[in-house]
Amino acid sequence: QVQLVESGGGLAQPGGSLRLSCAASGFTFSTYTMSWARRAPGKGLEWVSSIYTDDTVTGYADSVKGRFTISRDNAKETLYLQMNNLKPEDTARYYCAKGRGDITITNMPYLSEYDHWGQGTQVTVTS
Repeated sequence: QVQLVESGGGLAQPGGSLRLSCAASGFTFSTYTMSWARRAPGKGLEWVSSIYTDDTVTGYADSVKGRFTISRDNAKETLYLQMNNLKPEDTARYYCAKGRGDITITNMPYLSEYDHWGQGTQVTVTS
């Protein structure tokens, strides 16, 4: 049974930072691409970032590029998202996801490439 549990969300001021974590279990974490996506109020699910098993290969949505950093600790089976310079438009529930299989860099943004999702953690950025 695949389990993904996000944590680290909360309230932040514009320009502030948060670090999200996703604890994974039930699969061989180190062999799968992992991803973060978010859902803002009244909007659909938006891909944020993905990372290969080798954490030197990453991808980011344009909306977060330069501000967010995805990383992973395979020994701890944990995925991270460092969120800096937060903006009100970053307010959303953030989810981590497990890749369905082999994912190319160009296919990273397609949510259909991910087959398991966590429960999410809320991030609220107030102005």
